[in-house]
Amino acid sequence: MAAAHPAFTVALALSVGVLAQVLARHLRMPGIVLLLGSGAALGPDALAWIDPRSLGDGLLVVVHLAVAVILFEGGLNLEISRLRREQAAIRRLVTLGGLVTLVGGALAVHALFAFPVMTSLLFGSLVVVTGPTVIGPLVQEIRLRPRVATVLEAEGVLIDPIGAIVAVLMLELALAPGTESIPVGATLLALRLWFGVVAGVVGGLLIAGMLRFRRLVPEGYQNITVLATVLLLFQGCEEIVSESGILAVAIAGVVVGNLRSRVDRDLREFKDQLTVLMIGLLFVLLAADVRLEDVRSLGWRGMGVVAVLIFAVRPISVWLCTRGSDLTRNERWFVAWIAPRGIVAAAVASVTASALESAGMPNGPEIRALVFLTIAATVVLAGITGVPLASLLGVRLPGRETVAILGAHGLGLSLGEALRDGGRPVMFLDSNPDNCRQAEEAGFPVVYGDALQERTMQRARFERVGVAIGVTANQMLNSVFVSRARDFFQVPEGYIAVLRPDLGIAPDLFDKGDAHMLFDGPHEVERWDVRARHGDLAIEHWEYGGEAAGPGEEGTANGNEPYVLISFARGKRVRPVYRDLDLARGDVVTVAVYVPQREEAARALRGRGFVPRPEEPAPEPDAG
Repeated sequence: MAAAHPAFTVALALSVGVLAQVLARHLRMPGIVLLLGSGAALGPDALAWIDPRSLGDGLLVVVHLAVAVILFEGGLNLEISRLRREQAAIRRLVTLGGLVTLVGGALAVHALFAFPVMTSLLFGSLVVVTGPTVIGPLVQEIRLRPRVATVLEAEGVLIDPIGAIVAVLMLELALAPGTESIPVGATLLALRLWFGVVAGVVGGLLIAGMLRFRRLVPEGYQNITVLATVLLLFQGCEEIVSESGILAVAIAGVVVGNLRSRVDRDLREFKDQLTVLMIGLLFVLLAADVRLEDVRSLGWRGMGVVAVLIFAVRPISVWLCTRGSDLTRNERWFVAWIAPRGIVAAAVASVTASALESAGMPNGPEIRALVFLTIAATVVLAGITGVPLASLLGVRLPGRETVAILGAHGLGLSLGEALRDGGRPVMFLDSNPDNCRQAEEAGFPVVYGDALQERTMQRARFERVGVAIGVTANQMLNSVFVSRARDFFQVPEGYIAVLRPDLGIAPDLFDKGDAHMLFDGPHEVERWDVRARHGDLAIEHWEYGGEAAGPGEEGTANGNEPYVLISFARGKRVRPVYRDLDLARGDVVTVAVYVPQREEAARALRGRGFVPRPEEPAPEPDAG
């Protein structure tokens, strides 16, 4: 094939990058594996459809700006409250741990490849970074305990900019060797770190401030405004103090992520999708830029360097850095095993190799090939062994079987009892002492407090929650509770009780598939709470005969509300009823019935294809 056109190179790399990650998600494997393979297959050494060098200097521009977006997104997901609890271990990992990795990697490559000292130190600095874009999905897939997850995620985000700055400094020293350049380099390193932190805090406060005022940034323009500001922050810092922008955007992400804004959820979703796009583009382009012959020429010595990094350098680093921390021995072992390198290592390695080649210095291709070999080996190893090793060491969270219900009264208690009778562990959250006491007397675990606060959810062990249900009389409260359970703790399933489905944030959650409308349609929860307090709420069980439309096609919110469908059992599985549920013949439905209108409820249920269970006959309709 003829030389790839630059526009075709970018377009194809974008498409292949996204498709590779989609396929990886279906196969439940690290996306980087398919990205590296795709880049190599489409590069000049194979099909020659993608030629990164056709972009010229534009490749470096794309790499730098994409890395800025990726690190900002990584910073958005770091919560300071979690960082404080493990700050000692995290601080040591990004300082002492980075130094140990730098020296260890340099010694390994110097011993096996006989690289010059400065070139060896340059390689060591390139493998200091781990990779938030790899660790983040891995942590979610494994479902690690919060303490271990926090340490790994924080290390990945914070060490990437620091490692990149150190790597650039080592490159400058390698290109201009001499004892007089060492103090200059140390001063420059301190300046880059100081300026990056200060600029990041200021930039983050500026972005968060813009998002707080509705009139300042019009509705619908928030995400693109943040993106443009982040890119300007990165490049502006680069113009003032070179190589400080990468740290500035990471710090800005942490600041913005911890100063919640009115568009916090949309911003995170937008940045997450943009990051997936950028990761795919970069990995395909950078992998295509690596010559397969360079990788093959490394031979056993290349695998030897990688083995030293995995089996010696990383364990030594982690054991030194986590001494005296709250991490258990098994947790320390797991952290020592998980250190996949990611996109920052690949990007900086490519820039470094190009700089060495341009300066006429040797070992540039070997260093780039070694870094990519390290990336591939560490990612594949972590992806394959992460889950079984976490299970063996006991650092995984238990299964997410718990159902968390906000609202320990009325329909909430009835739903909780139905789910518990079906074998589901149920927990209530409420800020009303009387409601809490009532639920405790019914035998439920109860967490008292403001359920919208993250610390309350932490006390409730929401990392074990698989279903979040908001069933108070306040529709907005229900919606925010389910939304925050999903955002803070990735609770996969949510249900919201509503009276007006068109109001608040509930419609958005329903449209996006982030939550279901609880029960068989809109209901006035407060009315049912009053009925329950007066003893006018009864629970019955009906079986669906399949002879009429499902509950989603005939609501009961008609003023009287003689009944509410609250849960259904299909086989051994019990779940809440939700609007648009397609019931199957034989499903057993738990129904809350208003006692004074029991006969009316029975007629309506029969008209919808339900028949009473034999052990609990419903009243016969009046003969007249």
